[in-house]
Amino acid sequence: MIVHNDFIKIQSEARPTFDNVTPRVKEIVAESGVKNGNVLVYSPHTTCSVVIQEYSDGQTYYGTELIQQDLVNVLNKIIPTCTNEGQYLHPCQKHIEDAARLRGEHASWSLNTDAHLRSSIIGRSETIVIENGEMDLGEFGFIHFIDFDNTRARQRTVQVMVMGE
Repeated sequence: MIVHNDFIKIQSEARPTFDNVTPRVKEIVAESGVKNGNVLVYSPHTTCSVVIQEYSDGQTYYGTELIQQDLVNVLNKIIPTCTNEGQYLHPCQKHIEDAARLRGEHASWSLNTDAHLRSSIIGRSETIVIENGEMDLGEFGFIHFIDFDNTRARQRTVQVMVMGE
């Protein structure tokens, strides 16, 4: 059995961002030499998700595909964007103080409870079947890395593990 690990670096913005990682995942699968097995695409970040979604022809002014913006809009209805302290139980004052003291974080960076909740609901990974060296994403599937955090731009890592024969 082959186990091949790799990663993809993503630069997010201070708004929900969607990155199509499909081409790079396909390259990693090809590099692995696995013909039959599966590939795990995973986010170690607690405010991020990985999803399989189809391509949407239209885009917002920010370049977000309309189906992705629809997802953000729906999630905003059930999990409103965190705009001020006290809106959610998290973060409490101790969390904000510890984040500043231990990690040098600005207090406003802790106002990302909505991103944590969205990631928890959507999930942080996808597993895709590999058959005859090709990922089975269906007719319209693309793998997207989502950063739901509105508080700041950051460099993110997508972990990719290919397993099989």
